[in-house]
Amino acid sequence: MAAPTVATRLQRRCLLLCADAAQRARLEGALPGDWRATPLREGDALDDFAELLQHRFVLLDLDESEAFDPLDMIERLRGDMMLNVPIFCFGGDAARRDAARLARADRFFERGEIADMLPRFCEQFGW
Repeated sequence: MAAPTVATRLQRRCLLLCADAAQRARLEGALPGDWRATPLREGDALDDFAELLQHRFVLLDLDESEAFDPLDMIERLRGDMMLNVPIFCFGGDAARRDAARLARADRFFERGEIADMLPRFCEQFGW
């Protein structure tokens, strides 16, 4: 990617870490018209810090187990890259949520409620 510009930084985007096509479509459909999601399905795509920093928040599927390890994604974002954008997790059982909380994820939602929360997040991070 080319160096970030003011125009690219002002784009309203969120990072979507979810391999479930139906859930991705549901979440992308819940975004307001001036927002877009950047779907990533493989952990190796988390290499460009300048690109990742341009996203306002991260949506992370804690139920994923085949395409990537959600806890590893949190560790890479928070620990390795020291990225300080909100990480909103959805799905997962109590143990997985506790592990994500210890890895420094921010908020946790049921799989079915995250799409309803997206307009609120977009309003809060719509600067």
